Amino acid sequence: MGTTRVREHLADRGWTGEILEFDESSATVELAAEKVGTAPARIAKTLGFYDPEAPERAVLVVAAGDARVNGGMFKRRFGGKPRMLRAEDVAEFTGHPVGGVCPFANPGEARVFLDESLRRFETVFPAAGTASSAVEIPVESFEQLCGAEAWVEVTAGWRGEG
Repeated sequence: MGTTRVREHLADRGWTGEILEFDESSATVELAAEKVGTAPARIAKTLGFYDPEAPERAVLVVAAGDARVNGGMFKRRFGGKPRMLRAEDVAEFTGHPVGGVCPFANPGEARVFLDESLRRFETVFPAAGTASSAVEIPVESFEQLCGAEAWVEVTAGWRGEG
């Protein structure tokens, strides 16, 4: 686990940027935004769920920091209710610890999806494999850098809706 695997994963895909590492936790949207000096919406949070089609693997949805998963939208897209990974399953299913889950260097069976809430930004800041790291990623190359299966729309709250 950690930033080393994430750095190698990104480098293997041609990325040459910098991983930001902090002395203190950046494990929440608010903490990460404060550490990188941006709006919370630009934090790309990776949310882990049990895959409704195969509960022994994870569905990872990367969404903007101000977006909330909508149960109905998730169910329509993935065929079942969103069930968040339990803390004790996070590392096994994602390859990363709680607070450091990111869409890079995940186990091969993990399925990664990018939510439409991210497309309104030029760059976003996902974690980089630890609870005290982040990396700035251009949205236009995010899908290729993380190996996402697809863009999805499973969140609400980011368009000003209540």
